[in-house]
Amino acid sequence: MTFAYPWLLLLALLIPAALWLRHARPRMPTLNFSDGAALAKLPRSWAVRLQPALPTLFGIGLLCLVVALARPQKGLEESRVRTEVVDIVLLVDVSPSMMTPDFSTPTRTLNRLDAVKLVLDKFIQNRPHDRLGMIGFSAFPYTLCPLTLDHGWLLERMRNLRPGMLGDSTAIGDGMASAINRLRDSQAKSKVVVLLTDGMNNFGTLAPENAAQAAKALGIKIYTVGASGREAQYASAGEGVDEAALKRIAESTGATYFCAASLSGLQRVYEQIDRMEKTDIQVEHFTRYRELSKPWIIWALIFLGLEKWLALTRLGRLP
Repeated sequence: MTFAYPWLLLLALLIPAALWLRHARPRMPTLNFSDGAALAKLPRSWAVRLQPALPTLFGIGLLCLVVALARPQKGLEESRVRTEVVDIVLLVDVSPSMMTPDFSTPTRTLNRLDAVKLVLDKFIQNRPHDRLGMIGFSAFPYTLCPLTLDHGWLLERMRNLRPGMLGDSTAIGDGMASAINRLRDSQAKSKVVVLLTDGMNNFGTLAPENAAQAAKALGIKIYTVGASGREAQYASAGEGVDEAALKRIAESTGATYFCAASLSGLQRVYEQIDRMEKTDIQVEHFTRYRELSKPWIIWALIFLGLEKWLALTRLGRLP
């Protein structure tokens, strides 16, 4: 328990003086006796026996009043979390080449898309405060999940990604346009697209460079990731990652291009992006006080009222 005005507790030092003024000093009228021995032999009535209770009640009542004036309080510690979130759209290539099995774990071989989904699962779970969305693209883009804080639903939707589900071509520019459109009206402090592809733009109506300029104008950063395992024997000639184009896209929007040639490399890429786009979390601690004066006021009134009432009875008079 704390006090809003603890210095008022010093008033308790004045209680003895108040008791003396109230009960100890001589009061009129009085009766004078030449010999007090006769009075000492008189029987002691209940009123005489209870007379010491009057100053006790008065003192306790004053003490309760002083405590009430000091405003006793009980503090309840609370905190408020304020977050400056990042809105992130995960743009994932689902062209047929993403079926190429050139990524692996210690126990099994993974195709490119399965490796990406494995890494994205951890990336998504590491950003609980951010709104995340996902768009798959190949010949055309498809929004699997708009920006949301329901990451469980996002992960469920991600499991529906299949290589070749959106055609045979790779329309990177159109995919970027769809992601930019999702972020256009965002009020987040940082708006980010993470584009992953294993090929080059060979289809669509919008050039990736033009989409990058639109993103820059809207304050959207586009991180680009080129995913292709070391053993790319399944990829057709001329259909590898266009690293030069991906670098231009990233650099023109103030972001970075990454190359991932293994599962561990892919994990490091998304871990680095996770570190680069951090969510600011501010925790404000404050104390909410509950006033405890009311019970002390009630007890003060009870003791002082009882003392006053008893003083008007035989307790306040001679026996």
